[in-house]
Amino acid sequence: MNPWLLLGILVWLYILSVLKKVHLPAYFFIVGSIGLFFILISLSNPYWVWFFTHAVIKAIQGFGDLTGMCQVMPKYGIVHILSQNATTMLTIDYECSGIIETTAFLALITFFPNYTRREHVFYALLGVIWIYLDNVLRISIVVTIVHFFGPQSFFLAHTIIGRLVFYVLVIMLYYNVFTYSQLARGIYARFHRLPKGVTK
Repeated sequence: MNPWLLLGILVWLYILSVLKKVHLPAYFFIVGSIGLFFILISLSNPYWVWFFTHAVIKAIQGFGDLTGMCQVMPKYGIVHILSQNATTMLTIDYECSGIIETTAFLALITFFPNYTRREHVFYALLGVIWIYLDNVLRISIVVTIVHFFGPQSFFLAHTIIGRLVFYVLVIMLYYNVFTYSQLARGIYARFHRLPKGVTK
């Protein structure tokens, strides 16, 4: 491990312990979430980035096999989008892996104060799966649009429509888990068949 990263983690843990002792939950949440995000991002390369990238590639490969709209080279992370008389190449890289959005969500849910430990684990898993499927949907939409409308539609499909769909669904996740926490708690209760009114 990088010695600077190790030093940063120790300083971060010390600050968290101080904030907890002086009972400053808002600052504890902010410092904890931001610190954990940067730690996870630092530790994610190369193994977790590789895992997330290839998980997306495998899903798009399945989509291509099912629809015939694209061909995937998993080893290189390249998607050849097939359209009439043309081929468009899309590279599944760091940005397309969803690792940034996933680590940000995990950092926030870890320090979010309104849930029990079991609820934290439940929503962490829910968020990882949601963001992954959202990312697969985004790339599938890009492939579909470019397949039917040609290479000239790539910018519109990738930069505007794909990202719009992706971030709208991420915002829906954040709204239900963080902003409208009572509804989110209700989802957890129904999923686990807990008695009505169960709280931490």
